[in-house]
Amino acid sequence: MEHASIGPAVAVISLRLKNLGASATVVGVACTSYWLAPYNQRQLSSLFGSTTFSFTGAAFLFAAALAYTALLGLYFLAVRTPARSKSLRFLQVAAAFVRSPARLVRQGLSHEDRVAVLGTLLKVFFGPLMAMSLMVFCMGAIDHGAAIVASGVSVESFRVLFDRHGFWFLMQIILFVDVSIFTIGYLLEMPALGNPIRSVDPTLLGWAAAMFCYPPFNTVSSAILGSTRTDFPQFDDPTAHLVLNLTLLLLMAVYASASVALGLKASNLTHRGIVARGPYRLIRHPAYMCKNMAWWIGSTPLVLAAFAHSALDGMQAVASVAGWTLLYVLRALTEEDHLRSVDSAYAAYAARVRYRFVPGLI
Repeated sequence: MEHASIGPAVAVISLRLKNLGASATVVGVACTSYWLAPYNQRQLSSLFGSTTFSFTGAAFLFAAALAYTALLGLYFLAVRTPARSKSLRFLQVAAAFVRSPARLVRQGLSHEDRVAVLGTLLKVFFGPLMAMSLMVFCMGAIDHGAAIVASGVSVESFRVLFDRHGFWFLMQIILFVDVSIFTIGYLLEMPALGNPIRSVDPTLLGWAAAMFCYPPFNTVSSAILGSTRTDFPQFDDPTAHLVLNLTLLLLMAVYASASVALGLKASNLTHRGIVARGPYRLIRHPAYMCKNMAWWIGSTPLVLAAFAHSALDGMQAVASVAGWTLLYVLRALTEEDHLRSVDSAYAAYAARVRYRFVPGLI
């Protein structure tokens, strides 16, 4: 009886180690790909922190990868009934493709393997991107917050302080909240958290619409659509300047609240269950709507300057901002097509929440 129980026990231990090895390999591939990309070299070589404690972006990425891999190790060793991880399935599919690509294409993939492959590719791309962005926003908020404390606040210097540090402090906080939710969503996925990936959008159009909004692919989008917006628009009238920029921050805060509502289900191109709380009770795409409204405010000074130069330049500037808006409309439509194709849950949600972008209108 003792010898009979050795086989299953060894198999379980072997699966735990395979899951850990596969996940560590995927983490290594993700970080190496990010490390080697020319677009990321400036961020990786930049120095963050203070005079007493500083680190480079590359050092942070390396430390974050080690910490994440260690946590994965603890999970795979502690989970009661291990199953093949998505990383392991991904590497097994990759090995099968290398051995016989024609056979794999002819046989196709099971639903579980397809989700594992596409989900792993998502994590390879977005994992390092989200983690590095989270660090940048955190350090930016600390730097601007410290500058505000050091400067003090007075009525006479409020405009100067707002422009130099106040706006950026609030924006970095908002973006930190947004990205922290998505970082956790990409890096943590398990049934106990209620956020397993049920499906990943399999269409090229859906992936293109999403990826062209993120670096380095957004450089192609910018080359095609142009870029007429600024993160912090400047207006000559002091009241208009303050009101419009506070409105921009408010829109971005609602944008971040949509991420908070998604919680651990936050990630692009995936179906992890329908969320109908927070701003999703009112419209189906609150994040896209608020981000684009903020961009229209950010584009206003440049659009007005373009019209001052010539009507043609002005129309081109408007077309640029409209092009980015249409890209996000495409993202919304492809996401809805994907969610509707999985089950009837999204159709039921869409029947309750009728409007995509503007309550009572669109």
